[in-house]
Amino acid sequence: MGADFGRYGGTESRPSLESRLPQWLRRRPKATDPDGVDRQTLLLAAAAAGLPLSPAAHPVGYRCSCDRVGCPTPARHPISFAWQTQSTTDRAQITRWAQGQPQANFITATGMVNDVLDVPLEAGLGALERLLAAGIEVGPVAEFGGSNGDARLLFFTATRGTPEDEDEWWPCELDCHPETMDAHPGLRWHCRGSYVLVPPAQLPGGHEVSWVRGPEHPLPDPLTLLETLTEACARFVGEDDPEDHHAVAWPLGR
Repeated sequence: MGADFGRYGGTESRPSLESRLPQWLRRRPKATDPDGVDRQTLLLAAAAAGLPLSPAAHPVGYRCSCDRVGCPTPARHPISFAWQTQSTTDRAQITRWAQGQPQANFITATGMVNDVLDVPLEAGLGALERLLAAGIEVGPVAEFGGSNGDARLLFFTATRGTPEDEDEWWPCELDCHPETMDAHPGLRWHCRGSYVLVPPAQLPGGHEVSWVRGPEHPLPDPLTLLETLTEACARFVGEDDPEDHHAVAWPLGR
């Protein structure tokens, strides 16, 4: 895929993320993609990269478009309870959804083709700077807008799949289900049984989900990113010892 839908595609002529961090944290999210790419094109690009998609709720003011009173994840959840089996990369189906539901956000089901390493925005930007400077392959990265320090950076990776030894595995819901995201300031690994919003997505309060690095970047092995992201999160949550990885809910002893 030739187009780059993200703001940063590589290291050449790339402004320092560290130097831009204060501005990024202060800026208000844009209402449209920074490159002016339309919603359907972005969704089809994500599907072409192998991300299985399914329609999700959308914001209605500060509320959710669903009928649930006091929805805990407004505009951040799938429309259908069958989202795992419904998720697809089929262009025709995604086009029908996008045109038939022009306000809907979309999620990608993780643990099928891709996983997502989900970290606080400040920690993620610093980690992204270090990863690119070290020449480590980084795949698609999306910014999940927010306020009061709750913005996130989503690193899309290849999935771990299902390990042969089930003792190495636990369901994603244990530490990173979307409905528990506010309780976990560190790293969350969205894998089997979870999902994340894909750009472009609108959130209550005028925030959005947008690509920092677009889906044209190949999905890397998650373990190549994990140590840098884990250490960045440990510093973010104020741990004295950045080697204490238990603070961010993911052991490295694999």
